[in-house]
Parts: sequence; structure tokens; C-alpha cells
Amino acid sequence: MDTLLLKKEQLEIPNKTCEFIAAIVLLIILTLAGGIMQTPIFANDLIANSTITTPALIQVKDKLLEELDPQAVRNKFETQVAIKYAGMNITNVTDGVKHIKMTKYYNGKPVRINVIEMSPKIASDYEVKPATASTYTLQHKTTVRTIAGRTNSIVAVNGGYFKPQTGVPLGTLMIDGKMYTGPIYDRVALGIFEDGFDVGRVRFEGSITGNKQTIKIDNINQPRMLSSYVLAYTRDWGKYAPASPRYGVQLQIKGNKILAASANPLSIPEDGYVLVGPKSELGKLFGAEEIEMKIGTNPKWENVKHIISGGPYLVRNGNVYVDIAEEKLLAIGGRNPRTAIGYTADNNLIIVTADGREGSSIGMTLTELANLMKSLGCVNAINLDGGGSTVMYVNGQIVNKPPQTGGIALSNALVISRKM
Repeated sequence: MDTLLLKKEQLEIPNKTCEFIAAIVLLIILTLAGGIMQTPIFANDLIANSTITTPALIQVKDKLLEELDPQAVRNKFETQVAIKYAGMNITNVTDGVKHIKMTKYYNGKPVRINVIEMSPKIASDYEVKPATASTYTLQHKTTVRTIAGRTNSIVAVNGGYFKPQTGVPLGTLMIDGKMYTGPIYDRVALGIFEDGFDVGRVRFEGSITGNKQTIKIDNINQPRMLSSYVLAYTRDWGKYAPASPRYGVQLQIKGNKILAASANPLSIPEDGYVLVGPKSELGKLFGAEEIEMKIGTNPKWENVKHIISGGPYLVRNGNVYVDIAEEKLLAIGGRNPRTAIGYTADNNLIIVTADGREGSSIGMTLTELANLMKSLGCVNAINLDGGGSTVMYVNGQIVNKPPQTGGIALSNALVISRKM
């Protein structure tokens, strides 16, 4: 490798941007020096030369163009949407967010479909995040319209599964870095980051240490599935922890101190929690001067802001993949109203609802939904709660037709709202 020529007058960009480009280009050239490129590379060529085929260079080229010309990003998005949804009803929700209405036919019968496609790069003043039915307790239900109104959202759809009797979310739910509930059956979830998305089956990883003993915590703010589980309950669950299992005990903890122990339900302190589990395990902590709890997920998902779970997978790494049996979701098979979320290779968010249970819209199977999400460009996509829960709200209106007018009361939603 002989020389690297950077000509600011040719690039016609500010000095700091030139320095950034020079550093990035030099790094790539040095990284790829082992035979990939044998001739000098000119910085202006990296930006202008459309014949470059090295994937790393193409990505850098696209990124630099986007940063230098935001209007090019908008034009690209508008063009892609117009081509992808040609002949369909497309409306602008806000800059970078489109609402599309379409009808597809399966076995000669119609399905009404609503799609939201969002470019986070363009709609940079907005964020995608879960929202609960109540800001005070998980044990509450309300409509998507109510959640959207409370969060000043321009778009909202129903979220993950929940316990119908109480409204407690069933599965992983994290909002603004705070974990409200842990996973059920390690079901698939969408992780939302500052700069993109990820999808994976999530496992809970938790432990509590005291008296030189470390005890596994099996979940947080979820109904008990096995008597042997140790569960943590925060004030988001309610004022009191649920009943102990047989031969069980509860520990009331605040500030790394055990305040009380009892076989009966204990009150959950503000800024504290209650552990509930078998005495054979939690008894190991009796008398501990200080304890420490750690909770997390696998995958680690460092810097994840929000997590919303559903299941099953619909698209995984660009391929249709419906793992309904593995996620213990056989009960939701068949043809039903559906809600799904996914993201494209360009990091655009795709949200879909499909109406069902009526002659004018018969609903979709999970495989049909998976094929639709793939056809819309999703590289990863997951199913959310459906059936009577399926609702899409856009700019003050319910735009689909749920089985129950306005949709049923539910636990949580996925919203697009202006950043605070």
C-alpha cells in the first residue's frame, strides 16, 4: 500500500468531517490490507465510486452519505416506501413514519392489513418503546387508545401477552432500562437500542448473595410456575407479594438489608423487593448482614433501553421461522387477528396488524404472517399478542377493526411517541 490521498477541496465538506472520514478510511484500509486491495485508495473515490464491492466500504460510504446529506436519506425512504407499497393506500403519520392500508387474499378470501413503517434515522425526534396500562402497578388493564393518549403517542399497537385476570404482563418487559417482568418459557423478544433493534429468545439471569451463599433467582414479577422457584417481587407488582409456596418463606429487602422474614405475604417496600421461595433455599440468607441482588438477561444486550416479548419467531436472520411448539404457544395457532413487529436491513421498524374473525377479513395463520413480514423486508420479526387484543392506533384513530369495538382492555402496548 503506497499512499492515501485525502483532498478536502474535492470532498467539499467541513474539516472535522474530513478528519473523521480520513480516520475511518485509514482504519478500513489497514484492516483489509492483506490482499483485498493492492492499489492506492482515494477518499473521494470511497464516497463517489459506485463500483466498490467490499461490504465494509459500502457501509462506510452509505453512512457518510447519510451524515452529509440527510435529505438523501429521506428521498431514499420515500422511494423505497413508494415502490414496496405501490398501489396501496399510503399516508404520512409524521416525517419518517408511514401508515399503509392493504388487503391480501388467502384461499380467495380477504384479510385487511395495516402496516406502519418507521425510519428511526428520519423520525429522530420519536422513539419506539413499550408502555404499561398503569404507571403505578402491573396489575391493571386498559385500552390501547387510553395508553396512546397518556403517552402522547402518534402510533400504538397492542403489546405482549398478559394474565387476563390481573393484567400482569407474561414475558420480558423492560422500559427505560428498568426490568418490570422476566421471560416465560424463554420466549422471543425485541430489544430496542438507541441505534437499532435486535431479536432473540430471552432467558432470565438473576442471583442473590449473602452469608457467602449465592442463590439463583428464577424470575421477577411473574406468576409462580414451580414451587421450587425463587421469585422477586417489586412494588410494580403491588403492595403485597403473592402467597408463599408450601414450605416456603418470604424475605422483605431494602437497601441490601433483610427487614423481615415470614411464611405469610409481606408488604413490598418502596425502592425494595420481596423474595418468595422455598425455605430450604432462602433460609441460607437468614442472619445475613448484607445481601446483593443481580438481575439480567441472556443475551446480555448491553445498553438495551427497552424490551418487549411475544412469540413465536416469525422471521429469523432473513428466513421464515415459526417455532410455535418450542415456545409453548400451540394454543394460538389457526387463523386469527394478528399483530407483529420486525425490522429491516436498513433498520426500519415494521409493525403489522391483520383483522380477523369476520367475513370481510378472515385473519391469518402464523406462517402467512411470517411470509408477509419477510415480504415487507424484515430480517427479524416476532409475533405479539393477537386475537381480541389486536389494535392499531394512528394519530388519534383506531385504524383497524378489532373484534370488539376499540379493542379489549389489555396490559401493555408498543408506542411511537415524541422523545422526552
